[in-house]
Amino acid sequence: MTSQKTASIKVGDTRNITITTVPVDADDSAAIIAGVAWKSSDESVATVNSDGTITAVTAGSTTITATSGSFTVTVAVTVTE
Repeated sequence: MTSQKTASIKVGDTRNITITTVPVDADDSAAIIAGVAWKSSDESVATVNSDGTITAVTAGSTTITATSGSFTVTVAVTVTE
């Protein structure tokens, strides 16, 4: 589960997306969170680094995907001027 499903940020700004498990105290929670791989569907619009920080590059829309094992969540990102 992510801290949000959508994000709207301005060019040049950053936003951190956090991952939690449900339940938060699940036995494998730490392993799932530690194993998250982040990806932007359009890095010309926004990039995402290994800790879930999104950086807005240019106006447009992209999807940020976080995957850990068989778990996948997405955040729809809109970047404005």
